[in-house]
Amino acid sequence: MDLLEKKINEEGIIKEGSILKVDGFLNQQIDIALFLEIGKEFRKRFAGDNIDKILTIESSGIGVAFAVSLAMNQIPVVFAKKKEGILQNPDSFISDVYSYTKNKTYEISVDKEYLKKGEQILIIDDFLANGHAALGLIDLITQAGATTVGIGAVIEKGFQQGRKKLAEKDVQVESLVIIKEFINNQVVFDHQV
Repeated sequence: MDLLEKKINEEGIIKEGSILKVDGFLNQQIDIALFLEIGKEFRKRFAGDNIDKILTIESSGIGVAFAVSLAMNQIPVVFAKKKEGILQNPDSFISDVYSYTKNKTYEISVDKEYLKKGEQILIIDDFLANGHAALGLIDLITQAGATTVGIGAVIEKGFQQGRKKLAEKDVQVESLVIIKEFINNQVVFDHQV
């Protein structure tokens, strides 16, 4: 997706530990025009799938999932919460997810009323790196007796193991851009995949 690559080149900041900071348009401040294009692109890539709900994880995935929902005729969006709260339903699906950027394991949860047996669920997230968030979301879907129809990531770090781990789950993975590597503080995109 050329527009996204351009944004990453212009505004992305490469940090120590192979972290790409894209807060200016994806993770903190949202570029609405870009998000609408992202939604349309995911609609094209998952056009043949029967999707009942979109599942993401708080907080950076919510805006992207919203844009995808708009593009897909407002399919309901559900997001997994990262922390227990006073109001958390004790009748929830729960999984553990390790965050590379925070170096911390989170417990994620979704109330059982929001994921139902037999539903077809599309996972949408901002990044695919090591695959921990996607695997945690797949676990929640499996607990519900639902089916993961695909995973959409805005940015994939192709040099990390996420795609390989997800291949073992036999799930369609679509990334809008794939980063091959970072060289001399520049992003090198993988156009082969």
